[in-house]
Amino acid sequence: MKAMKIEDVRKLAVEEIPQKISDAREEMMKLRFQQVTGQLTDTSNLKVLRSNIARMETVLREAKRAAVEGA
Repeated sequence: MKAMKIEDVRKLAVEEIPQKISDAREEMMKLRFQQVTGQLTDTSNLKVLRSNIARMETVLREAKRAAVEGA
């Protein structure tokens, strides 16, 4: 799994980000189950995914805040 750069997240449409966050959270849940059952070999994917989710939530919040302040 590769970490998303903040520039890549900012290029996404604001309507697309919540779906990406949802998909990433589902993937995170699958990885956690794999870790508990001992099937996950590369645990660094959990950290990368958690960081990606945080980046997407940050950009989404920035966009919402800019819309409120601009209105």
